Amino acid sequence: MSVLRQHLIDPEICIRCNTCEETCPIDAITHNDDNYVVDADICNYCMDCIAPCPTGAIDNWRMVSEPYTLEAQFGWDDLPEETHEESDVSGHTAEDAEALAILEKAHSGVKAVPPHSASHPYLNVFTRDNPGLAKVVGNYRITSADTDSDICHIVLDFGSTAFPVLEGQSIGILPPGTTASGKPHVMRLYSIASPRDGERPNHNNLALTVKRVEGGLASNFVCDLKKGDEVKVVGPFGDSFLMPNHPESNIIMICTGTGSAPFRAMTERRRRQQPQASGRLVLFFGARTPGELPYFGPLNKLPDSLIHKELVFSREPSRGREYVQDRMLARSDLVGNLLGSEHTHIYICGLKGMEKGVEESLRIIAEKHSLGWDSLREEMVRMGRYHVETY
Repeated sequence: MSVLRQHLIDPEICIRCNTCEETCPIDAITHNDDNYVVDADICNYCMDCIAPCPTGAIDNWRMVSEPYTLEAQFGWDDLPEETHEESDVSGHTAEDAEALAILEKAHSGVKAVPPHSASHPYLNVFTRDNPGLAKVVGNYRITSADTDSDICHIVLDFGSTAFPVLEGQSIGILPPGTTASGKPHVMRLYSIASPRDGERPNHNNLALTVKRVEGGLASNFVCDLKKGDEVKVVGPFGDSFLMPNHPESNIIMICTGTGSAPFRAMTERRRRQQPQASGRLVLFFGARTPGELPYFGPLNKLPDSLIHKELVFSREPSRGREYVQDRMLARSDLVGNLLGSEHTHIYICGLKGMEKGVEESLRIIAEKHSLGWDSLREEMVRMGRYHVETY
């Protein structure tokens, strides 16, 4: 019997961010108004799409004798159950077994890994069909009112419902209502901006950092929430973009805009639990102006003994345009000295356009300090010390 291990995308946890379609080098992934799907006739199992997916929706497989068609996948609300016959590989030909072995080996090597000292993450505790309920206990604008950048800090309380999260994880928000075709709106993913013990210490709550987008269904829903409103929550998601727990860890955080959310969580965790840690926190944070930089006031109050801050602005009238990658080069001695340590972890979070410039700066800095960037980056990825989340 000839079989195929078909690559599928779980529509229940897919957030329709288009990352997989952008990443696929052979255009095997496409979408309609409802779902992102994989064309079995094109997919060659290169696995390039696996690691960048923020929810893991892309990492799903079924053993089938006949592949599911694109039309069938476009109509799914969730993945079909795997049958006993599909999961039972007995009776496959030698060629089938060899192909499966090759695929398993390839798949095992692409997944991003967490830092060795990171805590164990809980995943998918709540689903779209069984969401958690949270109550809004705070919603504050954290950018200047005289700017067009409306970014809010929202605090959600889970009451007696257990919702364990770690710094670097995300949750999904389910906007109310349905699409024009009558289907529920898909969830939107937001990074957690508070440490694992809560926005308020030892409380069962968490915070989000959300930017209002003109015409954005979910962002406007979240930014308009009032105290007392209830929200349906899915997740948590994320098993690799996690904070190292060992106090010797140096954490270089590079971000723009709401990409600061996981770094606020990591900084608060270090401040509360390891204020005397020997490892350094270094933040490169970019925005157009100080008024558009989330948490600008609170950031400036954090002591230099806790975190080294590089706040970078690209539209300040009194100075030339500067971006985070430019400031990194200007602080090449600081960054380079940290790159040489096995305890250094790098996290990049923000707009996708920043990734290329940041990595080029890291390459220049590494070479200046007699470090081979390609081999160093590969080693850091393999050891869970290099992480990128861009959107």
